[in-house]
Amino acid sequence: MASTPIPIIDSHIHLYPESEVTSHAWYTPESPLAGQHSVDEYRAATGAHPHLAGFVFIETDRKNDDSKDWTAPLEEVGWVRRIVAGEPKAGEGHSAEDASLCLAFIPWAPVGLGPEKLSEYLAAVEKQAGPAWEKVKGFRYLLQDKPNGTGLTDSFIDGLKLLGRKRFIFDVGIDQHRRGRIQLEELVDIIDRAHDGVDEDDKVVFILNHLCKPDLTIVNQTDPSFIAWRTAMFTLSKCHRTYMKLSGLFEEMPDTLKTRSAEEIVSAILPWLAVVVAAFGPSRIMFGSNWPVCTVDVGEDAWKKWHRVVEMVCDFAGLGQEDQAMLWNGTAKKAYNIAS
Repeated sequence: MASTPIPIIDSHIHLYPESEVTSHAWYTPESPLAGQHSVDEYRAATGAHPHLAGFVFIETDRKNDDSKDWTAPLEEVGWVRRIVAGEPKAGEGHSAEDASLCLAFIPWAPVGLGPEKLSEYLAAVEKQAGPAWEKVKGFRYLLQDKPNGTGLTDSFIDGLKLLGRKRFIFDVGIDQHRRGRIQLEELVDIIDRAHDGVDEDDKVVFILNHLCKPDLTIVNQTDPSFIAWRTAMFTLSKCHRTYMKLSGLFEEMPDTLKTRSAEEIVSAILPWLAVVVAAFGPSRIMFGSNWPVCTVDVGEDAWKKWHRVVEMVCDFAGLGQEDQAMLWNGTAKKAYNIAS
């Protein structure tokens, strides 16, 4: 008997209209991500997958002048509001029928400014979001490109504790590949300090992006980089309020691997995949595509290729129907508090 198709929640995508692309910190006219990347383009990238239940919209690194200017991040909140409310502007690449696809929204937040300014910002997001506020399940502040120690200041830790008290999660973006093991070590300390002395229900939930960006160009598992990453994965997984996204790995691969078949990719990166499955288990791992970033150097079939990679992870790990359902949608529902 054929198994029942499992609905898919894509836990990590970025969307923006062409009219707002210049407000991003990463924008240059030559960027392969310049131009419009909206719901229409995303649907096409998935091949109009029949079992796509929806997505989690992750902030897209809008300009903020080191947290001093909130104009562009709040503009993004307005953009998501139009998607959720089914009120598109002409040419923005989505329709009223797309409103139900956005299951959760993770805006940027100036966490390092401390609880008082962070509370002021949250109030501004709530006002700007309007009917989309109920979709705001947490916030992100990228640490991957910030100076060492950014997430360990007292104000940052106090900001994380505020998010926990308000039942918001924190999406974590760090980069071991380019920044080294210190980002892993600091993340362990950040989580320890954010939870220290906090009642269990008030402890902020951490959702880790992209396996913390390991270096997938190395070929020897005795390499110090792999050992440091593997050790960190098991250490981070000991905290039951941490979750991991199975996402974003194309960007960490050597160029020669990115364009190979899904089968060849799985064979090459299986050591990393196996560690994450062993450390976190299917109940704390979730599928994410990192679209449209995944298309850079991989092409428009990147979403479908990554979907196939994750299917093979399920097969290699011998996951049953229930565990597969957790990986494809259940973990995202639990971690982001998405109503069934």
